[in-house]
Amino acid sequence: IRSTAPNTQYGTPSPNLQYHAQQPQQYSSPYSNPAGGYTPDYSTQGGQQQQQGFYTGSYYNPAENMGSMGATAPQSTTTGDSFEDEPPLMEELGIDLPQIYQTTMTVLNPSKPAVTTLMDDPDLSGPLIFCLLFGSLLLLSGKIHFGYIYGVALVGTVAMYSLLNLMSVNGVSASITVSVLGYCMLPMCVLAATSAIFSLKGVLGVVLCAITVSWAAFASSKLFVSVLAMYDQQPLVGYPCALMYGVFAVLTVF
Repeated sequence: IRSTAPNTQYGTPSPNLQYHAQQPQQYSSPYSNPAGGYTPDYSTQGGQQQQQGFYTGSYYNPAENMGSMGATAPQSTTTGDSFEDEPPLMEELGIDLPQIYQTTMTVLNPSKPAVTTLMDDPDLSGPLIFCLLFGSLLLLSGKIHFGYIYGVALVGTVAMYSLLNLMSVNGVSASITVSVLGYCMLPMCVLAATSAIFSLKGVLGVVLCAITVSWAAFASSKLFVSVLAMYDQQPLVGYPCALMYGVFAVLTVF
């Protein structure tokens, strides 16, 4: 028969062990709250928080970091690259309005001294404007001649460029030739505007065409002579110019 008496080989249990066996052990935690909520313990310092694994979080400061792409925050200090230091829009596009005005006045007033700055800085924006204006004024008369205008201008420019290089000592560039011939299209624009109001298929048209062609030829030859220093050869330069502008006059009348 097995004995049911307690084993006293190891002695009587300690009262403290009996108390802990009866009462479950309770641990104090900074997250414990009798009401069941979350109450962090802020009394601990940074070192103790790292030992306990407590993460306090961090605030996002856009002045220090702009994201994971490595971008930096814009500085509040002003630099020299401001809008006030940028050049004007016309200067960036290469459009010199004072030079356009000066050359236009030279063409309108044949007695005015010719502009000599075309050799240093030939302008192509003015000729383009006058050619488009000439074609647009012809549209008022129901004439769509943009292809003829560009074709005659191209052939005339190549012919004048070749002729002037043969006649002058220093030679002339293609940009100067295009600039001078294009600016002198202004009298032809006046003739095209007149044709939109009056019919030029009569004596009046012949007289107006003769005046306009002579005006454009004289202005262009004066500019070429002043640029290339060919003061004794203006009639020789004006004759081929008159032929080219005569073709434009025929397009305007017919």
